[in-house]
Amino acid sequence: MQRWRSLDEMPPDWGRCVLTIGVFDGVHRGHAQLIGRAVKSAAVRGVPSVLMTFDPHPMEVVRPGSHPAQLTTLTRRAELVEELGIDVFCVMPFTHEFMKLDPGEYVHDLLVERLHVAEVVVGDNFTFGKKAAGTVDTMRELGGRFGFEVDGVKLVGEHAVTFSSTYIRACVDAGDMAAAADALGRPHRVEGVVVHGDGRGRELGYPTANIAPPEHAAIPADGVYAAWFTVLTPGPGGTTVPGKRAMAAVSVGTNPTFSGRTRTVEAYVLDADVDLYGQHVAVDFVAHLRGMVKFDSIEDLIAEMGRDVERTREVLAGQ
Repeated sequence: MQRWRSLDEMPPDWGRCVLTIGVFDGVHRGHAQLIGRAVKSAAVRGVPSVLMTFDPHPMEVVRPGSHPAQLTTLTRRAELVEELGIDVFCVMPFTHEFMKLDPGEYVHDLLVERLHVAEVVVGDNFTFGKKAAGTVDTMRELGGRFGFEVDGVKLVGEHAVTFSSTYIRACVDAGDMAAAADALGRPHRVEGVVVHGDGRGRELGYPTANIAPPEHAAIPADGVYAAWFTVLTPGPGGTTVPGKRAMAAVSVGTNPTFSGRTRTVEAYVLDADVDLYGQHVAVDFVAHLRGMVKFDSIEDLIAEMGRDVERTREVLAGQ
């Protein structure tokens, strides 16, 4: 799969393509419907499939400070859409100038003159251009004028729930990892670099990896979770190696037993004793085990941590 950081990276001999457009945060099951339609149509037409997304998130430019919690990093998004068969992952810089393009300019300048689209596949609620004035009907009208087709896809879900990034963020925020995974098609992932913490976990007999996620990352509600832990960059050895999953009991919160104030994500990796500092890791949250509790004694906390580990084994053993 080709990865472009703007349309300036297009090959000079670029021909026609099938394009799908959106933020695609999470690359959830609804997104997979769109992407699947685009990939299939591109194959029939014998042209490349292109996915156009944006950086930064459009809301951060339209209303600074309103950036929603991020379900996937751009790198993760690219990995997921490649698995779905997309040929080109194009990240458009979402600038103030880009934001001011009216729908006609957006289509003519980007889709027709630059990308030479044969077809555009979008969700039926898709909007584009200055003040989101363009709709799917607008796109169809312009497609008729410039010679490309438009496929507006209704994003269906299950159990009367429409799959959307907003819905999944709400699930994550509530700690409902089962519902989030159902809509995503996989567990919700939080990535980050392992940094030095206060070392209290090791003192208690459960050394944890203190993970610093990127800004805006969607972090689950405070509590303890069963999760899969994966090192994404080379580590110094041990049983946890790059690309290999390990079971982990993960605490999200402020450590109220010790009157903590800073919210942290700390993973105790089961059956592994390895130096993880400085490594880029991923935590795939599978199940919420319990809420965050302030214990009356250190002994009570240690006993509950032992139970957390056993519950983690039980939950993940069936995965």
